[in-house]
Amino acid sequence: MSQFPTGAATPASIVDALKTETGHSPNVRASFAKGRCVRGTYIPSDQAEEITRSLSFTRPSRVLARFSVGGGNPKVADADNLVLRGFSFRLGDVDQRSDILTQSAPVHYARTLDQMLAFLKARIPGPDGRPDLENVKAFSVANPETLHQANYIAAHPPPGSFAGTTYWGVHSFPATNSRDETRFIKFKIVPVGGSVTLTEDEAKMKPADFLHEDLENRIPAREIRFSVMALLDRPGDPTMDVTIRWPNEDRREAVRLGTIVITRIEPNEACDAFMFDPANLAEGIGHPPDEIFAARHAACTISFAKRR
Repeated sequence: MSQFPTGAATPASIVDALKTETGHSPNVRASFAKGRCVRGTYIPSDQAEEITRSLSFTRPSRVLARFSVGGGNPKVADADNLVLRGFSFRLGDVDQRSDILTQSAPVHYARTLDQMLAFLKARIPGPDGRPDLENVKAFSVANPETLHQANYIAAHPPPGSFAGTTYWGVHSFPATNSRDETRFIKFKIVPVGGSVTLTEDEAKMKPADFLHEDLENRIPAREIRFSVMALLDRPGDPTMDVTIRWPNEDRREAVRLGTIVITRIEPNEACDAFMFDPANLAEGIGHPPDEIFAARHAACTISFAKRR
């Protein structure tokens, strides 16, 4: 197989490749299959309207959210330090809703849909149940930007709690405020109580579902709060390539849009009954211009139909 994109990718082929890579688990999400549905509230800050006029972010609302562990295996161990953690949430009222999908790394693993399909195909297991490591290595050499996400994960300790993990929206979102001024932002969801991490030895000792058990222990004490931050763009920031970060992204200006407080566990059926649709954004937050985002709505719709 060529190590270079061929132009054959579609949202349907991406979903099929995701399912093939992880063994075609039936009735589960193609990605971030293992998760826990939760409920909470959103309280906007007095600075939110400076960034966006979206009523999802400038008005208080209930929140439906889902914490998750990356990959398509619904039985993956929570301590697996090679996969992402996810946090998807829905803000706003019925006609002013926004769905925001975030993850525990600030970049995606592919720049284009073709590259994403080639990345997944390179990792599809062979007859022995394992991917061809030489094929994976050859693809990575030919497409070095696809290693940025894995390198970020490898450079950071495993999360010790969903509540103590920082999450990013990897896309550049055009945000328009009440003065009709538009600029790009990136979402960063920061735990109010600080980061909670594990050493590799500690992670090895954890039970398979420890992140989920930790949620159940923290929620009664109201210990799960996140600041919803908007990282502000600067001239020349890359807005089309989700495999790279904005320059000095960790040290640039950010505005707190509001606070999410998780208040209770919900039955997973409450989140499984619909999909967190990245294209569902209330006016004032626009669709990012990159190719990956453009395909995500269709891919989510296809995956949702398959698991229904």
